[in-house]
Amino acid sequence: MTNPPAEISEILQGAKRVLLATHIYPDGDALGSQLALGRVLESLGKKVVLYGEEPVGHLYDFLPGCERIVTELPDLSTFDCAVAVDCADPHRLGRQRDRLLKVKPFIMIDHHAGHCPFGDVQWVDPGRSATGEMIYDLALALGGEIGYEAAYCLYTALVSDTGSFKYSSTSAKTLQVASDLVGRGVKPAEVAGRLFDNFTVNRLQLLRLVLESLEMFGNERIAVILATREMFNKTGTISADTENFINYPRSVSSVKVAAFIKESHDNVVSVSLRSKGRDVDVAEVAGAFGGGGHRNAAGFKLRDTDIGKVRAELLLRLEAMLDS
Repeated sequence: MTNPPAEISEILQGAKRVLLATHIYPDGDALGSQLALGRVLESLGKKVVLYGEEPVGHLYDFLPGCERIVTELPDLSTFDCAVAVDCADPHRLGRQRDRLLKVKPFIMIDHHAGHCPFGDVQWVDPGRSATGEMIYDLALALGGEIGYEAAYCLYTALVSDTGSFKYSSTSAKTLQVASDLVGRGVKPAEVAGRLFDNFTVNRLQLLRLVLESLEMFGNERIAVILATREMFNKTGTISADTENFINYPRSVSSVKVAAFIKESHDNVVSVSLRSKGRDVDVAEVAGAFGGGGHRNAAGFKLRDTDIGKVRAELLLRLEAMLDS
């Protein structure tokens, strides 16, 4: 594990106005890290603008401060620096990528092993369980306040990216940080309830259809589920409603790797991959398709393709890796 680079602390200490961004379709770690860093910087007297390509969806609208995220970029010449958190690739900054990267210096903080370097100053630590764990250390290095709302967001980040502390990325450091955040007033049961007991009826109907698509391969070591445009249309749901669905096929005892393939309405096929143990490095698999992530959690997106074609090509790679 690495400590926050002194250069990042110096830039943020000297800045008066900071722009904070994260990747498109943000998860709990991305939003939790972004919101928490915003609170910490404000405790130091900084002016902070939180940017997201789209409003926060209903799965994460319980996070304190999420209503402050703006979807329109202000005058970027007014910022002293910008920070992107939990973003492994500049393309994942979204439609405003080129404009965002013009803010100088541009700081990047991320924990993905398959990171594609960008920006002016980088802090990448694949040994961390979540970007939120890195933001916690950065807050301490800056001497900023980790108040209740920042602690709540950071705890959510940790729970989200460690699968409630059950993934192999969970370390003693992760649990130490979580303990400190609970000591600052965060109630684990409340966060867990917000994250995992938040289904709508429509989302439950979508889950039923997705689980009906389950197929097993490679002597039941590979599990594949699908979410088609037809399923989304039939249930009145969107891609964000599939959060954590990948954990169901992964939970099968014989499964070494699970894949969740989704069709979107803008002709994009996205794939989430999860593995158990050391048999399959899904970051390597995702990398072959232009994606990335961690050894046990990765993903990729492909445009102008067919879900059946992606499924077939993916299965060939997964079966070859398991049999090697």
